[in-house]
Amino acid sequence: MKKLEKIAKAAACLYLFGAAMLLFGVNGRAYIDPSVMTYMIQVIAGIVIAVGAAAGFYFRRAKKKAQDVLGIKENKEQESDDIMITKSEAEKPEEQKIES
Repeated sequence: MKKLEKIAKAAACLYLFGAAMLLFGVNGRAYIDPSVMTYMIQVIAGIVIAVGAAAGFYFRRAKKKAQDVLGIKENKEQESDDIMITKSEAEKPEEQKIES
């Protein structure tokens, strides 16, 4: 329970800090260099990729846990749907059906 209380206190402090920044913020009038935008694009792309990777990781964990709970076994050695043609089958001519 102590961890939960610490997390609640940290969230409250973060909320108050954010509210104070919004209420007492000063507007800045500054020139934004175009090269800064390329850095921002890289930062945003990095965040999107990291969030996607984390979501994939947690999705796999949740899927595995759901399979364990439901009793579904994932067989990695399942037969594929690929069709294998042997040499003897390849040499046989196929019968052609002519529809009239």
